Amino acid sequence: MKKHYLYVSLILLCLSATARAAQPLNIAIDADFSSVAVEGGNAIYQGVQLAVDEINAQGGVMGRPLAIKKMDHRGIPVRGITNIKRLAKQKNLLAVVGGIHTPVALAELPAIHENNLLYLGAWAAGTGVVSNDYSPNNVFRVSIRDSEAGQVLIQHAKSRGFTDVALALERTGWGRSNLESLTRAAEKAGITITKTTWINWQQQTFSEDMKAIVESNAQAIILVTNAPEGAVIVNALNDSQGNKLPVIAHWGIAGGDFAQRVGTRLLEQMDIAVIQTFSFLHQKNPIAAKLLEKYSAKFGNTDAAAIPAVVGVAHAYDLVHMLARAARQAGATDTDSLRTALESLPAFDGAVKQYNPAFTEKRHDALWADDYFMASYNKDGNLIPITR
Repeated sequence: MKKHYLYVSLILLCLSATARAAQPLNIAIDADFSSVAVEGGNAIYQGVQLAVDEINAQGGVMGRPLAIKKMDHRGIPVRGITNIKRLAKQKNLLAVVGGIHTPVALAELPAIHENNLLYLGAWAAGTGVVSNDYSPNNVFRVSIRDSEAGQVLIQHAKSRGFTDVALALERTGWGRSNLESLTRAAEKAGITITKTTWINWQQQTFSEDMKAIVESNAQAIILVTNAPEGAVIVNALNDSQGNKLPVIAHWGIAGGDFAQRVGTRLLEQMDIAVIQTFSFLHQKNPIAAKLLEKYSAKFGNTDAAAIPAVVGVAHAYDLVHMLARAARQAGATDTDSLRTALESLPAFDGAVKQYNPAFTEKRHDALWADDYFMASYNKDGNLIPITR
């Protein structure tokens, strides 16, 4: 009888261990799914989903499948903080993939580090999101970095012969981050900022500010806004005495419904260039080709130029594969082990580029100025890389 009980106990113990081993490891996505950057939030989700599908098909991470938990911060910092605090109570949480917007990501930093969560930034460019005062730093990013973007936006203006530009910035931490980087880059390039204007979220008019920009004799406008405010500014530009100043834009307008708000007819007439990090028309490596094939099979869009907010897809896809590599390398799934592993990943090929390496102990940004390029809208409202 004792042997029977011992045998049953061993079976139950094995079954319990097997059940624990089979429990999914969760990847949370904290992004904007219902406000001004829905396309960007959905793109991040799609990139995570495609990577998770591939990883699970290969046996998961350390024998455990990956699952996705979706959280909507709606672009509201307080809601983002609440999401992070709720996620901190979740069992088996590997990491939070965050995206859009910088103000939300900045506000979440204390909760991320107080709860020792790993945060993977797939779309937020604020320099301070990664260059923060936390040590150890739990934030890793595959995205634009504003201090680098400023150089690229200003150099694009210089390459077109512009010596005087005006700034139109959203009145948030993201806008302020870009004011600093653009001012520094303009001074270095010998370009004069003739006027700096600000726009609030949900602001509906910009006519007086546009009049001031035109009167400043700017040769171009550098735009740092999300889609709704970007459309307000571009429409104001179009209405201002037929003025057709070129627009050099940060990528916020590409994360929402900017093209629909402005309309393809006006987009085709306007001179608008947008900074980007990824396009299936620009990256033609084998990993990007595989990603396009998987994307088309799962989500049904076969036009490489028409995938909404495509940078979010590629960034999130690469980040989740980095996370899986880090877990396998560490042989563990706790934040401290994953952080150390991410800082020491060997070179590998991603969809965006070959990371060699992606991160180091002192560098948690994977993309830099050389990885950015400019794109413009075609007649269908899709962004096409500019080749010069």
